[in-house]
Amino acid sequence: MIYLEHTPAPPLNRFVRSLWYAQAPQPGHKRERVLPTGRVQVILNLARDFILDCAKESPESGPMARVAPSLVVGARSVYEVVDTSDMADIIGMVFEPGAFPVFAGDAADLFSNRTVDLEEIWGVQARTLRDRLREIATPAGKLSCLEALLADRLNLMFARRAVKVHGAVDFALTRFGRAPCVATVAEVAKSTGWSERRFSQVFREQVGLSPKVWCRVQRFQLAVQRLHAGADVRWSELALDCGFYDQAHFANEFRAFSGIDPTTYSARGTPWANHVKVD
Repeated sequence: MIYLEHTPAPPLNRFVRSLWYAQAPQPGHKRERVLPTGRVQVILNLARDFILDCAKESPESGPMARVAPSLVVGARSVYEVVDTSDMADIIGMVFEPGAFPVFAGDAADLFSNRTVDLEEIWGVQARTLRDRLREIATPAGKLSCLEALLADRLNLMFARRAVKVHGAVDFALTRFGRAPCVATVAEVAKSTGWSERRFSQVFREQVGLSPKVWCRVQRFQLAVQRLHAGADVRWSELALDCGFYDQAHFANEFRAFSGIDPTTYSARGTPWANHVKVD
């Protein structure tokens, strides 16, 4: 298995959190549960000309559908299940919260809890990018190519003066980042000078989730990272440390976002915090 992660150089790193590349042709299991982070991603399958959509598999509809090989994965507030055969040769980018509209030219909440063909957003450039990445031999070279394209695209948006990031949303993300368990939406909205309704609307359009859901997902992620790091604490202490009311609230929220309980997550240790093997 190969996995590389790269942080882009400024000013791209203000908009793109990370670029990653994975090559796992034989992971040893068929499915993985991917936990929600609230961030928008773009993924490109370099091994074959489609990605399998596990959500469209059922006794009624039959086998999984094949969807486009390059996808926008919108900000998610629920887990999804992926087929590990798609990880044989795959590359992607994770956007900072509030940054995806700069690259999409549209509101982030239009993509929330959805996957959309990248060609619908970037047109033929999506196909050209994927073709170019497939021709590059090394993982590091692929990541460099991806970074260069994104940097060029960002520079073009700057030249067109099309980069619009709401200061109020930046302020709110910083405030929520310091204390997603403490700061309330009403308090943050008041600090921005907007009504709570207007603040929530703009935040959702920029980030993809409402501020309340965003804070819930980030609180869930605090717990995930603690568990993945092997935190040896009692559930009740972990719940309070991560901002849940009590252990029951922690257990309910964890299952709501992941589909499994914290004990099951801990028992299925994986290399990546947000990927859990499906038996």
